[in-house]
Amino acid sequence: MTTATLNVQGMSCGHCVNSVETAVKNLGAEAKVDLANHSVTVDFDESKVSLDVIKETIEEQGYDVV
Repeated sequence: MTTATLNVQGMSCGHCVNSVETAVKNLGAEAKVDLANHSVTVDFDESKVSLDVIKETIEEQGYDVV
């Protein structure tokens, strides 16, 4: 398993948390959103999904990965 912490802008509420965590979970990874720090920590298996795909999926939810 690989762990990465991403800086994600635009998240502000519980809906944002659910949206990001569910989208990442659907990729077969786990995400933990920290609204206070504008970050998402993801645990994923690099043989199943890449970090780039995770970033794209978060951005498809309407947030900016910086």
